[in-house]
Amino acid sequence: MGINRRRFFSLLLPAAALAACSRSEASEDNSGPVQDEQVGCLADTTLCIGCRQCEEGCNRRNELPRPDTLFRDRLVFREQRRPGPNNFTVVNEFPGPPSRDQPKKQATYVKTQCMHCLDPACVSACIVGALTRARDGAVIYNPDICIGCRYCMIACPFQIPSYEYSDALAPKVRKCEFCADPAGGTGADPACAAACPTEAIVFGKRSELLQLARSRIERHRVRYIDRIYGENEVGGTSWLYLYGRDLSDIGLLSLPSSAPPRTTEAIQHTIFKYGAIPFLVYGTLGGIMWHNHRKQQVAAVEDGGES
Repeated sequence: MGINRRRFFSLLLPAAALAACSRSEASEDNSGPVQDEQVGCLADTTLCIGCRQCEEGCNRRNELPRPDTLFRDRLVFREQRRPGPNNFTVVNEFPGPPSRDQPKKQATYVKTQCMHCLDPACVSACIVGALTRARDGAVIYNPDICIGCRYCMIACPFQIPSYEYSDALAPKVRKCEFCADPAGGTGADPACAAACPTEAIVFGKRSELLQLARSRIERHRVRYIDRIYGENEVGGTSWLYLYGRDLSDIGLLSLPSSAPPRTTEAIQHTIFKYGAIPFLVYGTLGGIMWHNHRKQQVAAVEDGGES
């Protein structure tokens, strides 16, 4: 059947509606971190002794598989490690004193885990809402909703979420959830902070932790670099770091202050402004369909005339 002019424009109506929806969805603001109840942890790399008790506390609290080696085994520092599905946090060793006023120390130890971003890219990337941000800022995961697309792993600027590739039946995305309770809040100290013997990890309200960090920098100007890692990186994170060496020397990534979701949102606004791109795409497809049907119609008429 041929496509007349009225039929052609009727094909474009759904495209225009879809374009309008796309523009509306792209303009929604998914920002707005919960500042009043925002909690976090301050990790002072100049105080960490590499005891790995934070790793053990995390392992026990989250009922993760016990590792093959003991947590007091320091041979693990021979190579750099990353969090995975069976270990939500790891401590790595970086040769060299933590700061200029600690020359007797031979190494710097840095803990790595989910940073619980204020504007989390993983939450923005999750198409089914399996990752959400709790009222106090903890980024938590619902395995019952997850479809295993792993977009969160691609979106995370810190490369933290891990996938249970070894589980063929019900694999899950795994990461630190700030020891959140079922109601969606952290409640008490995360296991890693509670287990730290040197108080290199301090848990509390993020605003108060920032004040604490600034006061330490003010009191010990030789020890610390005058910057709090996580205060502004990718829009700010719940984990904050004090350090006395260059970021590149201790495994901390140099990242922009803008949150990835805000960047992608700006791109969406540009692409879908007034529905121009979707309308053009679907309009082109409609034109191709009309052209092909027209060719078939002409060919049918010519075949009828020859017969």
